[in-house]
Amino acid sequence: MAKSSAGFDWISILIYLLLVGFGWANIYSAALGNNTGSYFDLDQVYGKQALWILLSFLIIVIVLSIEAKFYQRFASVIYIISLLSLAGLFLFGKTISGATSWYSFGGLSIQPSEFAKFATSLALAKYLSDIQTNIRRLSHQVKAFIIIALPALIIIPQPDPGSALVYAAFFFPLYREGLSGFYLVTGLSAVAVFILTLVVGPLWVSLGVLGIAVLIFFRKRKKRPGRILITLFAIFTIGLSFSVNYIFNNVFEQRHRDRFNIVLGKEVDSRGIGYNTNQSEIAIGSGGWLGKGWTEGTQTKGHFVPEQHTDYIFSTVGEEWGFAGSAAVIILFVFLLLRLLQLAERQRSQFNRVYGYSVIGILFIHFLVNIGMVVGIFPTVGIPLPFFSYGGSALWGFTVLLFIFIKLDSERLSF
Repeated sequence: MAKSSAGFDWISILIYLLLVGFGWANIYSAALGNNTGSYFDLDQVYGKQALWILLSFLIIVIVLSIEAKFYQRFASVIYIISLLSLAGLFLFGKTISGATSWYSFGGLSIQPSEFAKFATSLALAKYLSDIQTNIRRLSHQVKAFIIIALPALIIIPQPDPGSALVYAAFFFPLYREGLSGFYLVTGLSAVAVFILTLVVGPLWVSLGVLGIAVLIFFRKRKKRPGRILITLFAIFTIGLSFSVNYIFNNVFEQRHRDRFNIVLGKEVDSRGIGYNTNQSEIAIGSGGWLGKGWTEGTQTKGHFVPEQHTDYIFSTVGEEWGFAGSAAVIILFVFLLLRLLQLAERQRSQFNRVYGYSVIGILFIHFLVNIGMVVGIFPTVGIPLPFFSYGGSALWGFTVLLFIFIKLDSERLSF
């Protein structure tokens, strides 16, 4: 039987090319020294990134050449290989910047956590499509959570909490497929309680929770299940609030505690752990409406923001391209996310739809946290800006993640 094809989505491909191209231009500026050389000088990070970009085009050709059914048929195999590659880091990994998250092959370093994202997306899509709409069953929810949690639990002790944080993105496809909003509310409440406890202390948080619980309790006095639920929720919340300090002081590393304290305004450390964020805010603020011009940023040329070409690349955009350039980058990301949302909703296959929502969730979390981190809203957690930040593993991982979905969408009529 002939394979039905709907064609590749060139809008998504065009946005991808614009982000990658503009990202490289800013990497070039951020890494530019006093001596200018070839754009393809492999001794410079912009030359290496140019090579990663060229190789990513080869990856795109390979991904789009494979039959779409392959990704569904071998999703479990890809996921298991990904887990093994993550576990192997504890034996054969290379430590860079305090995290054993890399394999080193000569002069090439590969970060498997970047590829675990699309592998987990495939595995989750495979599982949910196999059980159809039965995600409301507790046993199926547990299995889905295990699929999501396994790579995250392997990544956390590397330690790489930033990459592990991204796995919260998989609540997007789960919620779309019918997961109760209770989990989302509980998760957001836990985050809010954690932050509020750090700011005002567990006693005030507990009193506030008790007050809210009492009001709801009496409003639902004729609804026994509702009263039981609010009682359990209050007990959980109060218990969490009194455990926050222990978690914060004994589970988090000192650098993570310092970053939280700086963001929450409990510490001011513009020369120590908060130096990157402080310099990033100065660079962005100095850009004004139209920026200082490409390669003309004084903060960027002076290398005041350490490792600016990686996680803090958006500060280069803010300084050299100003508000207009920053808004253009944000608009491109928003357009891409909205376009992918449109593509996901038109899929006839649940596998395709779940995978599409996984892609949307991962890109959204990276986009939100990275830019929030650069402007000082979120603590520094080491999350790259998709298609933009320097790094071969990140670029290739995001490229595979996106183009598998573009391939699935192109053959959606054959599913």
